Amino acid sequence: VQLQASGGGLVQPGGSLRLSCVASGSIFSINGMGWFRQAPGKEREFIAGIGWNGGNTLHADSVKGRCTISRDNAKKLVYLEMISLKPEDTAVYYCAASRSGVAYGYGYWGQGTQVTVSS
Repeated sequence: VQLQASGGGLVQPGGSLRLSCVASGSIFSINGMGWFRQAPGKEREFIAGIGWNGGNTLHADSVKGRCTISRDNAKKLVYLEMISLKPEDTAVYYCAASRSGVAYGYGYWGQGTQVTVSS
């Protein structure tokens, strides 16, 4: 499974951004897709996950209400819509795929896309 994330950039506080992740390869084996982020000096953090087939979603409390994960199976795309962005949202955002489920077992990773929230 190969993953390619895009859509990061520089955005002002309070702004919005949509990240995209396209999957290719053995996607038939995927059960869940997710987004993670890693800020400088911090551990990688789970943001949101979505079932590839059932569409069930899970969002971390830290972003609930501000981030929404969605998918387009036909286009093999997963999105992360982010609104009301804060400077503390600055991080490298990674998409990932899991054969196990939505909340765990992420073994495939994209290259990451940088999101910087600053005025």
